[in-house]
Amino acid sequence: MYGGHITDNWDRRTNETYLKVLIRPEIMQNMNFIPGFLYRSPDPAKNDYESYNQYIENKLPQESPVAFGLHPNAEIGYLTDQCNSIFSTIIDVQGGGGGGSKKGDSTIDILMDLKNRCSPDFNMLEILAKITDMHPYVVVSLQECERMNILLS
Repeated sequence: MYGGHITDNWDRRTNETYLKVLIRPEIMQNMNFIPGFLYRSPDPAKNDYESYNQYIENKLPQESPVAFGLHPNAEIGYLTDQCNSIFSTIIDVQGGGGGGSKKGDSTIDILMDLKNRCSPDFNMLEILAKITDMHPYVVVSLQECERMNILLS
């Protein structure tokens, strides 16, 4: 598996083996995943999709660093970086403040600068013609090229 995706029959076979042999309901019963929260699996025979959603929303605790075995302050650095990034982006896109505008201050100038620095679209037909063996890394690479073309356009 690459990035959590099953890309061929070998991945599927490995995944099914994990699910059948290693991930068993007996292992999960009465397991303490998060301090103070004892996991009890809802009975699949008595529950539908909506009841599982309700269980997740109402019974599971909020995600926190402690839930992943980290110190409670571990999230502070991440949140600080996120805020700095968001505010920096807002200021960059907002453009110049009060007075006259200088080159590069307007949003259009910033967008044109970004567009000029971007590489041209990936030629998917040309890339596909060069492929001799279709393995998981090639599949993911093609998917990323397609996504990048969408982003560039």
